[in-house]
This record gives sequence, C-alpha cells and structure tokens, in this order.
Amino acid sequence: MENSSTMIGPRGIIRRHEFVRVVLQCLYSLGYKKSASCLESESGILYKSVDFKELELQVFNGNWDGCVHTLNAIMDLKEDIRASVMFLVFKQCLLEYLNSGDDCLALNVLRKQVPSFRMSKEKVHKLASSILWLEEMELGKIDKDAISELRKDCWWSWKNCFLRQSQYLQGGAVSLYVDHCCDRDLIPTETVQILTEHKNEVWFVQFSNNGEYLASSSSDCTAIIWKVGEDSVLTLKHTLRSHQNPVSFVAWSPDDTKLLTCGNLEVLKLWNVETGICKHTFGEHGFIVSSCAWFPDSKRLVCGSSDPEKGIFMWDCDGNEIKAWRGTRMPKVLDLAVTPDGKILISVLSDKEIRVLNLGTNAERVISEEHPITSLSVSVDSKFFIVNLNSQEIHLWDIAGKLEKPLKYTGHQQNKYVIRSCFGGLDSSFIASGSENSQVYIWNKRNTKPIEVLTGHLMTVNCVSWNPKRPQMLASASDDQSIRIWGPSQSNKSSI
Repeated sequence: MENSSTMIGPRGIIRRHEFVRVVLQCLYSLGYKKSASCLESESGILYKSVDFKELELQVFNGNWDGCVHTLNAIMDLKEDIRASVMFLVFKQCLLEYLNSGDDCLALNVLRKQVPSFRMSKEKVHKLASSILWLEEMELGKIDKDAISELRKDCWWSWKNCFLRQSQYLQGGAVSLYVDHCCDRDLIPTETVQILTEHKNEVWFVQFSNNGEYLASSSSDCTAIIWKVGEDSVLTLKHTLRSHQNPVSFVAWSPDDTKLLTCGNLEVLKLWNVETGICKHTFGEHGFIVSSCAWFPDSKRLVCGSSDPEKGIFMWDCDGNEIKAWRGTRMPKVLDLAVTPDGKILISVLSDKEIRVLNLGTNAERVISEEHPITSLSVSVDSKFFIVNLNSQEIHLWDIAGKLEKPLKYTGHQQNKYVIRSCFGGLDSSFIASGSENSQVYIWNKRNTKPIEVLTGHLMTVNCVSWNPKRPQMLASASDDQSIRIWGPSQSNKSSI
C-alpha cells in the first residue's frame, strides 16, 4: 500500500507525484518554464528524473555504451522493462554500426554485450534476425537526418516502456498516466440527416481534413462534394461527372483544395474542390487505379493498381512520374495509405500481405494476415492503422512495429464485401465500421467489443467517416443508396 501522504484528492486515490508531473508537463508544453521550475523546486518533484534526462541526452547523441551503463544503474526499474529498453538500445546500435561500416563492432554487440544481459532466447533471436531486416535499408546510405529521426523514434519507444512501469496500480490508486476513456454520451448515436442524391449504391464517404466538406462516391459513376454548414447540416456543393464506371474511392488533399477519385476498372481523376472541375486524368494508357493517397505537401500523390504489372506510382498533380514501385516483389495493390506525417507508405498486397515502407530509410516491414484484407485506414497521429478482414475482425497494428500481435475488434459482420472502418471521435479514441447486417459499429480503441451499434440503414454499410473537427459527427454510406449523418442523442445534447 502507498503511504497516505503520497495520495491526494477527496478520496485519496490519486498519486501526488503523478499529479505534480502532469501539471509540470502542461506548464512546460505551454512555455511556462519559470513557473514549472518553481514548482519543481517547491515540490521536490522533477518533471524528468536525473537518469531520464541523462538517457535522453545519450540517445540523441548516439552514446549507446552510456545508455547501457545508465540503464543498469537504475535500481528500481522492473527487469522486463529494462530488457525491453535494452533490446531497443542494441537494435539501434546495430543499425548505426552497420550503416557506418563498423561490422566488427556490430558483431561484438551480438557476441558479447547481448548475452551478458540475460535476455530471453526469443529476444536474442529477434535481434539477430533484425540484421536481415536492416540489410534492406540500404545501409551506408542513411544520412544524418534519417539517423536523427530513427533516434527520436527510439526515444519515444523507450518512453512508452517507462510509462508501462508507471501504470502498475497499487492499493486501488488511480493512475493519471492511464489514458482517459471518453463517455458514450460524446459519440454520435442518432441519425440527424439522410442524403439521397446518389442513384445507386454508395460505396465510399470521407470528410475533408478541415471538417468542412464530405465527399461520397457511388456505383452510379459519380462522386459528390457536400458542404458542412455551421448548423451541421450538409448541402450538395458539386456533383462530379466524368467517370465511365463506378467510383469506389476518394481522397482529400491535406489542404482540402483538391480531391482524387478512382473506381472499378477506372482511371484516377483530380478535381478542384472549389469549382468542381476535373483538372487532370491520370492513367490514360490503361493504368487501372485501385486506391490513392496524398503526401502532406498536397503536391504529390501515390496510387496503386490492381494490375500486378503496374504496381505503385508517385505523381505530381500534373501527372509527372516521380517514382514507381513495380516488378516481381510488387503484386496487385488492393489498398494503400500514406501516414499524415508523410514518412510511411502502407500498402495491402495480394489479399493478405501488408507492407510498411519507411520512405526515408527504405526500411520495409511485412505483416501477413491469415484472412483476406478488404481495407486500410491510418490514424491522424501516424502511429496506428487498422485493416478490415473478411473473417469478421478489424485488426489494429502500430506503425513502429512494437506490437507482435494486433488488437482484434469483433462484433460486426463481414464475409464477402469490401467494408471500411475509420478512427475518430474525441482525441480519435474510437473506431467505427460498416457491416453487412446494415448497421454501424463503434468501439472504444481500448475495448475490442462494440460499445454502440447504430441502426437505420436498410442494406450493407460499406464505409464510415468521422468528422475530424466535429467529433460528434459521423457519416455512413450504404447499398441502400443513402448516406446517413449521425449525431449525439437528443437527450444527451444538454449535457455535452
């Protein structure tokens, strides 16, 4: 049990040092360094411990021997946490030694240093096998900026490990380091508007990044841009007519001035959002596009083809090819995405394979699923992605590759159709998905069972999209030829 003097709050269940550190974090993040320093001095609680500060400095300077020494000197560190962090140290150390051509130093790490820390055989084998993965990163060509980014990623992984130690609860205490889970009253549960302008099945919906527009596409060979009013009512802005086949996919440019559309056996088209005019058609020479995505600069885009001979292309907005991935290692592309930070390209290939490509280092990680994948969606913080499987599961993976197994969300129905899901809600704390039983399912990211099931559609719900600026607004597209806009329950509005 913790000493009562270390606990605060009316019920005495909040740890004093956690509360003070949360306040310190807020002060430092707001730029109030003098106030934070004063609080540290008065409370005797440091935002970062001496060891923590020393480790941070050693990581960013690439002082790996110093990291090992500091980690060993931390007496109250749990052994499983120490082992996890040591694994990350050695992995980054190996990468940098091999990149600089110091093969002997890398070998010394594996032969002498790693065994001395009594890591499990599984971790040692994983570390050794990582060398094969490192060889695909074009070692020797990774520049200082890329190394700096990798060290930064390494440090964030360390912080997550240390946070795990802080989350062990004792004596019923409440940890402020555990993420808050939003109340169900803060998610959309009721239909507030039905859009019926499409003349056939609606296959895709996506809100713009600023939340001011919604784009939808249909098997009626059109896409529609909707304007979201200040009163949260959507009105038709443009109907985009140019495709000769069903339109199954749309993608907003990060600046929301352009929209990409593509579809079954169709080319890729670029539209001006303000005017509704088609500015460019890509793939006039039989390049059939299955999916597309933007880079953060809104000037470059990438698209994949269901034709295995075509692969993945990166173009500028005028159709000039910048880069291409094709060949025997690039089978047909079912879906793809670029993380919002522009660093990672994720693609779904040949039904069951996911490839996570670091565009800066060319490091590639392959994830194999046991069942066919139908869709892919990436979180706004560039840390996670979800895939829908026809085994009636949605799998959540972390982009950094720390999860050995995915989180699996169940409850919806999906056997034979393309169903799409998305992140969303307050702080992107939720996942929503369509379903073949005409319903919309919502999960809290931390709970694999649905917390809400929304009814109203009459046929399969193909796609859902959460408004990124209005966390209580959700859109769903269905084979019943309608789009439903969902909002909070009327009975809850007064309390929100």
